[in-house]
Amino acid sequence: MEEWSTAQVKLPTNPIELVIGQDEAVRVASLVARQRRNLLLVGPPGTGKSMIAQAIASLIPKPTQEIYIVHDPEKPERPFVEVLHQDQIKNQKESSEQIGRLVPPSAVPVFVSERLGFRCKHCGNLSNCSLSTCPSCGYEKYMDETSLFDDLMATLEIQSQGPSRVQATQYAGGQEQIVFYERGRGNMVKLLTQKDMRKLAAIEQKKLRKVLVPLKRNTFIQATGASETELLGDVKHDPYGGHPEVGQLPYTRVVPGAVHEAHEGVLYIDELSTLGALQRYLLTAMQEKKFAITGRNASSTGASVKVENVPCDFIFVTAVNINDMGSIMPPLRSRIVGNGYELLVATHMPANEANKQRLFQFIAQEIKKDGHIPQADLEACEALAAEAARRAKIEGHSNAYTLRLRSLSGIIRMSGDVASTEGSPMIRQPHVKSAISRSKTIEEQIGESFDGSWWKAGMSDYGGQSGSGKKKGENEIA
Repeated sequence: MEEWSTAQVKLPTNPIELVIGQDEAVRVASLVARQRRNLLLVGPPGTGKSMIAQAIASLIPKPTQEIYIVHDPEKPERPFVEVLHQDQIKNQKESSEQIGRLVPPSAVPVFVSERLGFRCKHCGNLSNCSLSTCPSCGYEKYMDETSLFDDLMATLEIQSQGPSRVQATQYAGGQEQIVFYERGRGNMVKLLTQKDMRKLAAIEQKKLRKVLVPLKRNTFIQATGASETELLGDVKHDPYGGHPEVGQLPYTRVVPGAVHEAHEGVLYIDELSTLGALQRYLLTAMQEKKFAITGRNASSTGASVKVENVPCDFIFVTAVNINDMGSIMPPLRSRIVGNGYELLVATHMPANEANKQRLFQFIAQEIKKDGHIPQADLEACEALAAEAARRAKIEGHSNAYTLRLRSLSGIIRMSGDVASTEGSPMIRQPHVKSAISRSKTIEEQIGESFDGSWWKAGMSDYGGQSGSGKKKGENEIA
């Protein structure tokens, strides 16, 4: 019979089910995601608050908007915002793709198919342009034959994929005209006439703009400990002062903040109290669902640039310790509660069979997340569950398992390191016991080494002169 291990634990695919022991938090998190509410999580470190926030981000729909910063030729220092829905973006892309005519690589001039990477210069065979090496003869299709550094470039594999567009001429109606070729869809070549190029130029140059927040983006943005620039955005400095000929136009230098990147997603800030006065800007962003981007450094050329009404409609999830509740600005807390929930996270759960299995799931999750340690057998899991019960008892909860799982996670990894060092194919009970022994806090180590006396421990820094309280050598004659 095969020995049981954590490899046999079936891990849930729903991220919200990966949160262990926080049943009420999971219920509230589902509501927050569905109704787009805010959430304040209160509790000690290591109880899964950030995992709850990430789970909320996994439950919300994918973003549907892309945000652009657009150049204003009349007022370059006041670029404006353009927001496009995914359907509009798709239509614009399709409009550009419809311009021109697709032809097979065999129907274009030989030198064009060679430069675009469809035809091998060595053997003449056609192949997919995405292949840098000819499948027929092994020749490097994109290598510049006139280069003195061909061998070096081949060795370093730094060849470019050739030009994206090639100019040529063709005869139509007895007249010579310039045409352009570029790589098209489905391993085809797109043929563009001068009329087609004018259409493309009209589309591309209709507005000078840059993507500030892309359509495809992460819905979970963490801004813990963020600076003012990281949180609210900024405008880069230009040493040429945005000169139209040698400088960079202001719209190209605009940088989004976390509040903008979290648009349509979740903005998570752990230890909210560390933001201090920045909380008032966060409050404005939550109230208006828009926040201007301007240069944050008064001595920078970016200080004269301002972009109004940049969208920032996000779900705000934040966490604080119980003792830090007073450091939250009352208006900000009122804004959270007015459209959301406050939740005290659990620090322990009853020690029963069902919760023991949940602990086993947590062990399996951490082993998979680490990726460098072996699986754990049943006795090792039982030892870890016993340690979770011991820690809960120290915290004042009998017949319970601790939910300060970050510290337990450290023991799991240390157990795996011990097992790997010994060459064991599995984490076993002795490895767990060794890890528990090695994972003692400094306070516990001082208790064992110096009978719990911090004074004795401190005096050991001076060579053990604990009796006199004087530093070593203080009364010695040089």
